[in-house]
Amino acid sequence: MQLHDVWFVLIAILWIGYFLLEGFDFGVGILIKLLARDRTERRVLINTIGPVWDGNEVWLITAGGATFAAFPEWYATLFSGFYLPLFIVLLCLIVRGVAFEYRAKHSGENWQRNWETAIFWTSLIAAFLWGVIFGNIVRGVKIDQHLEYVGNVWDLLNPFAILGGLVTLTLFTFHGAVFTALKTLGGIRKRARNLALVAGSLTAVLALSFLIWTQVDHGDGASLVALIVAVLALVAALVANQFGREGWAFAFSGVTVVAAVAMLFLTLFPNVMPSTLNADWSLTVTNASSSPYTLKIMTWCAAIATPIILIYQSWTYWVFRRRIGTQHIAPDAAH
Repeated sequence: MQLHDVWFVLIAILWIGYFLLEGFDFGVGILIKLLARDRTERRVLINTIGPVWDGNEVWLITAGGATFAAFPEWYATLFSGFYLPLFIVLLCLIVRGVAFEYRAKHSGENWQRNWETAIFWTSLIAAFLWGVIFGNIVRGVKIDQHLEYVGNVWDLLNPFAILGGLVTLTLFTFHGAVFTALKTLGGIRKRARNLALVAGSLTAVLALSFLIWTQVDHGDGASLVALIVAVLALVAALVANQFGREGWAFAFSGVTVVAAVAMLFLTLFPNVMPSTLNADWSLTVTNASSSPYTLKIMTWCAAIATPIILIYQSWTYWVFRRRIGTQHIAPDAAH
């Protein structure tokens, strides 16, 4: 295995980590409108992800930076061809971060409700668009002989990519509902389990369709294994949720996310962006990568920094591991 292959795997791991963590993060944001009944419960939901949401986004920054450094051609073609959806995702992440910080700056009901609405819509839109983006990466786009994207934004709105967007939207909602059940107490915990059943059942139908479609068009033996793991883990998560085993349910929903995203990268390799115009014009780990010297320096930097980041983020989750409920929200804090 050469260094460009190693960095393809590392970038895949970074995206898997991002969707695993930001997935339930987006899901909780969506649940603000679907699950919470009053301002206090909305505050409970926000508090479940309050200490970790910004740390989860570090995985996205790292994945983008690693792609830029290790595969500059991939980065250039991706961000030029997918400019509008990526710009909307970035705008959602900015507004979402501001909403988390500014909601508590004023006690007015309209003020807080507007910021909560912003959290809901930015979480929902971003969750959907990530599926559209990665659906197009796997399916392939119009790349010419100069390794440049020559399509338009409407080409990205194809049935396969839209189905991918619906899968990430429902999967993240399910992941967030299971996380909410794991992190809360009282009535909101029970309602989260009930909503997880609905979201998980819908996810099962959509995800199975999308993953089978992906496997038929682009898959091989390795991706088939990942598909089976994803499906079995989703079923296990639903069963554990029904028995009130939130810890196991969250673990299995996490495995579902990991296996599903891993399958997408397995169907890609050795391509990083297939061309639908001519297979010979596809971006691959070879023609899109940086020089071996650059990859070598990056490998040393990653070997030093990655364990530190993982230890710190694991410690953060451990510190804020306890459940919370409406009884933990002071009246002033809720309003």
